Amino acid sequence: MLRVAVRWNWKPLSSLPLTRFTRQNLHTLNPNLLFPTSKLFCSASLQTSPSINGQLDPYLRCSMPHNPLRVAVLISGGVDSSVALRLLHAAGHSCTAFYLKIWFQEDFENFWSECPWEDDLKYAKDVCNQVEVPLEVVHLTDEYWKNVVSYIIEEYQCGRTPNPDVLCNTRIKFGAFLDAISDMGFDYVASGHYANVIHPSADQMDGPSTLELSQDMVKDQTYFLSHLSQSQLKQLLFPLGCIPKDEVRRLATKFDLPNKDRKDSQGICFLGKIKFSEFVARHIGEKEGIILEAETGDFLGKHRGFWFYTIGQRQGLRLPGGPWYVVEKDVKNNVVFVSRNYFSIDKRRRVFRVGSLKWLSGLPPSQTSQLRCKVRHGPGFYDCSLQMELEGENPIDSAVVRISEDDQGLAAGQFTAFYEGRTCIGSGVILESWDDQGFPVCTKALEIARMEDKSKIGNPVKIKVKPDNPQEVCDSTELATKAS
Repeated sequence: MLRVAVRWNWKPLSSLPLTRFTRQNLHTLNPNLLFPTSKLFCSASLQTSPSINGQLDPYLRCSMPHNPLRVAVLISGGVDSSVALRLLHAAGHSCTAFYLKIWFQEDFENFWSECPWEDDLKYAKDVCNQVEVPLEVVHLTDEYWKNVVSYIIEEYQCGRTPNPDVLCNTRIKFGAFLDAISDMGFDYVASGHYANVIHPSADQMDGPSTLELSQDMVKDQTYFLSHLSQSQLKQLLFPLGCIPKDEVRRLATKFDLPNKDRKDSQGICFLGKIKFSEFVARHIGEKEGIILEAETGDFLGKHRGFWFYTIGQRQGLRLPGGPWYVVEKDVKNNVVFVSRNYFSIDKRRRVFRVGSLKWLSGLPPSQTSQLRCKVRHGPGFYDCSLQMELEGENPIDSAVVRISEDDQGLAAGQFTAFYEGRTCIGSGVILESWDDQGFPVCTKALEIARMEDKSKIGNPVKIKVKPDNPQEVCDSTELATKAS
């Protein structure tokens, strides 16, 4: 079996011919490519389709069985992508597996004794070896830094909370990688995502593909895929969209996968074993600032930089008498405002704005009054309405969203995904997280935040027991709209 470690220069590869790649030709086009003397993609030609095990038929509904295809399968070393690969193989497709190495380990070489991706790659190789599927290792560090990580850093520096996983899917897994193999003859690109893509029938090939909720509503990942374009969606297969997670685990045992007992990854996709705070400190740095109580202006303590905190956060504040929540940030003055009244009934959070709208069909929905939305990954939905904003008489790519219930965790920079029934129709980025203003911060707190010499504030106050009636803490006439 051919196993190749490839260091790809992505832009030139998108113009390479489909078949008969030779070592000499590739090296002439890109001298940075590293591989043995055998042909790079010789094993990507169509194989004789294996017979479908009758016991697996119920699990192949999302794998396009009985129609042999050439499929590029993204494999991570985890259980989900491994089962997806085996299902596609069982469905009779000719598969080539690709492991995307996006870890920028040079910046963190002193943080571990073993590279965090080595175990992943070992499992991926072992899974592919079981059914003699070729595996290519693709280095996307530069592309990932340029298109995802640098954006994340910029967003945190501006006080917003971006979503790395949405960006990774849009710009890397189904962006740079998909573009690079566009001329290589693959019919589809597949992964272990929990989602279901419905492609038009053969007699309606001009129709749009749609993104549907997976069978497992808890694991459903349509939220992370909601910012894809129609051209991206048309090229995707998600074999696990028809299968609940517990069945995927049972299939891993049935296939006797080497990673059948491996735990699911829970971290941000590019961080591996590094804590997020360590990543932020390394790439943004630290700058001491103050923590103020939003309702009173009391000086409660200090922090390492507002970019370490997000709206709604309660962990890591290290304040007694809580729970305390981050409710507002003054980016200009590096001040974090906190409150113990984050969930009080007077703090309505049902209206917010979204921008950078992208619709999976290419067009906005025809009706916008009876939609559903997710404001984060998970099984929860809100009924919502969408009012497109206009510039003159022309619609622009922003809208006002009204949800059916209060939400305490809306944060600028996060995505909101929209649904019609079980169909995900698109998404946008949250611009403002409150109805018409930020969390109410009293005048005293705003004045202290604007002080140039904060050494004059003195020492932090001794935190008192939370009052029974938070409205008595700060007169409502003093409440200002937002930290400037």
